[in-house]
Amino acid sequence: MSRSSPSLDTLFTWVRTESPTSDRAGVNLMMDLVVAQMQDAPVAVERIPGTDGLGDVLVLRAGPQTGEPGILVMSHLDTVHPVGTVERDLPLRVEGDRLYGPGIYDMKGGAWFCLEAFKDVARRGTAARPITFLVTPDEEIGSPITRPMIEDIGRRSAFALVTEPARDGGQIVTARKGVGRFDVHVEGRPAHAGSRHKDGRNAVYEAARQILAVEGMTDYARGITTTVGMVSGGTAVNTIPQHCRFPVDLRVETVADGEAVTAALLGLKPQNPDFIVTVTGGMNRPPYERTEPTSRLFDHAKSLAAEIGFDLVSAPRAGGGSDGNFTAALGIPTLDGLGIDGDGAHTLQEYGLISSIAPRQKLMTRLLESLR
Repeated sequence: MSRSSPSLDTLFTWVRTESPTSDRAGVNLMMDLVVAQMQDAPVAVERIPGTDGLGDVLVLRAGPQTGEPGILVMSHLDTVHPVGTVERDLPLRVEGDRLYGPGIYDMKGGAWFCLEAFKDVARRGTAARPITFLVTPDEEIGSPITRPMIEDIGRRSAFALVTEPARDGGQIVTARKGVGRFDVHVEGRPAHAGSRHKDGRNAVYEAARQILAVEGMTDYARGITTTVGMVSGGTAVNTIPQHCRFPVDLRVETVADGEAVTAALLGLKPQNPDFIVTVTGGMNRPPYERTEPTSRLFDHAKSLAAEIGFDLVSAPRAGGGSDGNFTAALGIPTLDGLGIDGDGAHTLQEYGLISSIAPRQKLMTRLLESLR
């Protein structure tokens, strides 16, 4: 694909259409582009209005309508970059093989060319099974409105293919850590920091002790990480703070570890009875563990890639979660990282490699035609 091709111009339009999760209008403009993309193909389009201030969901169906378990393909069109990023901090540009722009790597590049593969297979009638392509608006915040749809369609699918970006050098993803999110609230007793200091109970001080306990749950040998990335507390510099809050990010490799660390976090107790510690939350995405059926699916994809002319390699377990976690947890053979190669997800150096588009689009095409 050349840097001046009409297809690349279409992808430029996608990147210019900024769509952070919280911008319902922007996300829905992206959904409009997908609907327009499917107009001249034999694809059934169902558009489900978003809820909770989020964008719409698209369910695209094609292939033989045999009633047998089908292939579920998943893409999200929400990004993490705020509106204005493409004009200020991460302008759309091509530098050699690199296409820079907000969301190009995670994951508009992969979504776009996988939708093109889906449309091509639908036109030619070469799908091996019924195909459902789910396009979602909320993956970047944990898929709160689409998880039930993913799991419902997933239970009726033989395979799941996820168009999240490839890892270093185009590696495929066959396992991901599970993700947990928790909120901790510490309540103490307010007092004047000068005249009534000993009457107060400093919630920030107690929170600091709790943070040490939380961070101490990290166990690299078992693939467990706990992170406190933000802290909020107090009202004034001369007041003993009554409240302090902090969120916790949890990553685990196994269901058992997720359950164990969840119990430990929900069981946090104050070191002094004058404080109250309240913890809410739980596992946001279950671990995506590599199973034998997923290994066989990867081996099939690897053989197809070899026919196309490139070597497909499985990455080490990914630390970040995706919608593939949900299907894998249901026991559905799941391949992730089928999207564009590049780097810089969620940063102002985000780019995709133009040269990765054509071969990986062919791979998606062949998967849709050959998975039986």
